Parts: sequence; C-alpha cells; structure tokens
Amino acid sequence: MFHSLLMIVLVVMSISLFICFIRTLIGPTMSDRIVALDTFGINLIGFIGIIMMLQETLAYSEVVLVISILAFIGSIALSKFIERGVVFDRG
Repeated sequence: MFHSLLMIVLVVMSISLFICFIRTLIGPTMSDRIVALDTFGINLIGFIGIIMMLQETLAYSEVVLVISILAFIGSIALSKFIERGVVFDRG
C-alpha cells in the first residue's frame, strides 16, 4: 500500500516538475521565472526524497544537500540581479 502511494506521489511530482519547467520557459516576467526555478528546485528535492524512500537508501542525501544549496544561492543571485542589475557589487 505504501509503495503504491509513493508511486502516485512520484507521478504527481513529475507533473509538477513539468509545469514548473514550462513556467520557467514561458513566464511573462523575470520574477515569475525565478519563482518557477526556485519551486522546481524544491520539487526536485522532494522527488529525490521519495526515490530515497522507495529504494530504502541514504545514497542521495548529498545530492539533495547540493541541490538545495544551489537552489538557494541561485534564487538569491537572480533576485539581486533583478533588483540592482549586478550580482557582485564593486565596493
């Protein structure tokens, strides 16, 4: 029963990842694209977490950590770029 529930969750998360990818491509504004990329990263972390539960392993825990750090840094950098026009200040 739990296995079939996890498979249903994987299908729903796959659809969610596809919708976030489409929103990233055709988002009307740049801020919509940034939010879609951030949501894509969060969904990807959950997707990998479900796969870890299905396979009963902790082998992908480092991958989840790296993806979460990259998603956070990427959303911060893109937000700063939209706000100021540069990522690094020439101080």
